[in-house]
Amino acid sequence: MRTLLAGVAALALTATPATAQETAEQPAIQQQIGAGGRPVGANWARSPVIAQHGMAATAHPLATQIALDVLKDGGSAVDAAIAANAALGLMEPTGNGIGGDLFAIIYDPATGKLHGINGSGRSPQGQTLDQLVDKLDGADALPPYGPLPITVPGTVDAWFAMHERFGKRTMAANLAPTISYAREGHPIAPVIGMYLARSLKAYSARESEFDFANARKVWFADGTAPAVGEIFRNPDLADTLEAIARDGRDAYYDGDLTDVIVDYLQAQGSAFTREDFTAHRSEWVEPACAGYKDGYELCELPPNSQGFAALQMVNILKNIDLSQWERGSAQALHYMVEAKRLAYADVARFYADPDFSRLPKELLGEEYGAERFKLIDPAKATPEFQPGEIEVAPKLEGEGDTTYLTVVDGDGMMVSLIQSNYRGMGGGLVAPGTGFMFQDRGELFSLDPAHPNAYEPGKRPFHTIIPAFVKKDGQPYMTLGLMGGGMQPQGHVQVLVNIVDYGMNLQEAGDAARFNHDGGPQPTETLEGPAADPLGTLFVEPGIPAETIATLRSMGHKVEVVDNGIMFGGYQAIARDPETGVLTGATEMRKDGQASGY
Repeated sequence: MRTLLAGVAALALTATPATAQETAEQPAIQQQIGAGGRPVGANWARSPVIAQHGMAATAHPLATQIALDVLKDGGSAVDAAIAANAALGLMEPTGNGIGGDLFAIIYDPATGKLHGINGSGRSPQGQTLDQLVDKLDGADALPPYGPLPITVPGTVDAWFAMHERFGKRTMAANLAPTISYAREGHPIAPVIGMYLARSLKAYSARESEFDFANARKVWFADGTAPAVGEIFRNPDLADTLEAIARDGRDAYYDGDLTDVIVDYLQAQGSAFTREDFTAHRSEWVEPACAGYKDGYELCELPPNSQGFAALQMVNILKNIDLSQWERGSAQALHYMVEAKRLAYADVARFYADPDFSRLPKELLGEEYGAERFKLIDPAKATPEFQPGEIEVAPKLEGEGDTTYLTVVDGDGMMVSLIQSNYRGMGGGLVAPGTGFMFQDRGELFSLDPAHPNAYEPGKRPFHTIIPAFVKKDGQPYMTLGLMGGGMQPQGHVQVLVNIVDYGMNLQEAGDAARFNHDGGPQPTETLEGPAADPLGTLFVEPGIPAETIATLRSMGHKVEVVDNGIMFGGYQAIARDPETGVLTGATEMRKDGQASGY
C-alpha cells in the first residue's frame, strides 16, 4: 500500500505553520519523538473497530456509548442517532445543537432504499432583501453574529420526521440520557474544551454588537470557558428537552417555547414571527450517486446543500488513474485540488435552494465531468476556473463548526447524519432559559439579487453540511462524513480516494494527512466581476512531504502548512460487509470521538 505519511516525524519538526491559523490556543508539546510501531497497518494510525451487532461513531465517547445503549435496548439506528445527536448538542456545543439544522442519509434494509432528509430552516417570510439590506447599515454581507443571520432551526423537526418513519423507541426514551447528563453534568473533553475557549475569545471581541449575556450564563458564567475535565451542567437545556420529550416537535415550533423564542428574537431586531416557526417542515429528498471506480459509488444530498460538489469531483477524477502516483505526491494532490476548484466554481454559481432556483442536471453528468477534466493543466495550477457554460436563472469556505455521527444497527439500517449551528457555536444569541444557541446559517446568503443564492423571504440559504453514503457493487457499503465548512466535499473525496486508489483501511483513510483548499469563487459573492480570491490557498497538514510542497509551489499553487488539525475536519465512518453483516468503524484523531460496537 502506498503511504502518505512516510517520514512524518521528521517532517513535523520542519513544517512551517500557517500564519492564518491560531496555533497557540494551547501550547504544543515539543518532543524529539515520532510515531511508534505497529504489527499491522500504518504506524501513524490505529486499528479500525470491528463488531457484529451494532456500531456508532461520534465526536464524543459518551455520545457513542449512549447510541450503543439505545441499540442494545432495541432501538433502531435512527433512534440511536437521535439520542447521540441530542447528547452532542449538550457535550459538543461548539459544533451543533437544537438551534441549528440537520441533514441525514438513511439506508432502510426493509426496502433497500436510501432516504435523504433536509432539515434546514428558512429566512423570515415577512422580510424582503431590501429590508434586510437596510438593517445592514452599508455592510456588503450578512454578519456572523446577532439576529440577522438566524434561520429557523430545523433539527428538532428533522428528529421527529426521521423517528416517525424509522423509530422504535419513544422520543422521550431517546432524549432521556441527555436530559440526565444536562442535569447531573459531564466532564469537558480536550478538543471541545479548546473550542470553547476559542469561542469565548471570538464572541468577547464582538459582544458589544449583540446580546451575549444569556450565552455567558449558560457556558461562561464565571468569565472563563469550562476547563478540560470540568463537570459541566446545562439545566436550561434539560428543561427544553423535557418539554420536547413530553409535547413532541410542537413544543419547539408551536408551543410555549415558540413564544419565548420569537419574543426574544423580535426584541433583538429579528423579523421572525410565530408563523415562521409553525410553518416549518423538514423535506424528504432523493440522494444522488456518482460512480467512481472498482464498483464504488459516492452518494450525496442535493442543494441547498453542497453535497453534489463531491459528486462533481468524482466525475472529474474518474478520468485519471491517481494510483499511478504515490498518495503524497504533487501529481496526485494537484489533480484533486484542481478538481475541487472546478467543482466549487459551479457551487458558487449554481447551488441554492431548489425551491427558488433550478440546479442544471448537466452538472452531475459524466460527460460534463470529462469536459471539466480537460481544463486541468497537468503541469501547473490554473489561475482561475470559471463555472460551466450552462443556462440557468440567475463565505462558503469559512470555518464551519459541525458534528457528524453515524450509526448502524443489527438489521442493517445505516444512518449518516450531520448537524451544525454553522460558524462557531452559532450567532451568539440564546433565548432566556432555553440553554441552546441559534445558528448563524443565514450568513451564507448572497446579497446580489441576481444570484441563485440571494436572500429572499422564506428561503433556505446555501448549506455546507453534508452527510455521505458509499455503495459497493450496487450494495450499501459505508456511511461517511467529515465536518468543517468547505472542507467537507473535498474531504469526502480524499477519504474515498484513500480507500479505493490506495488501499487504506477505514481508520487509515481518515488519519492520513489531508489538504483543504480554501478560496476561489463564493456563493455569497456577486455574479458580476472577478472572484476576490480566484486561486485560493492550498492548506496541507505536516504529513505531506516537503518535496511535494515545493513542487506544488513551483506549479503555481499557494501552499501553507497547518499543524493543528483544526481546519481539516472531523471524520467518522462505518462500513458493513453485505455478506456477513460485520461492521468496521473509524473515528477522527483530530477530535475527541470514539467508534465502538458490540
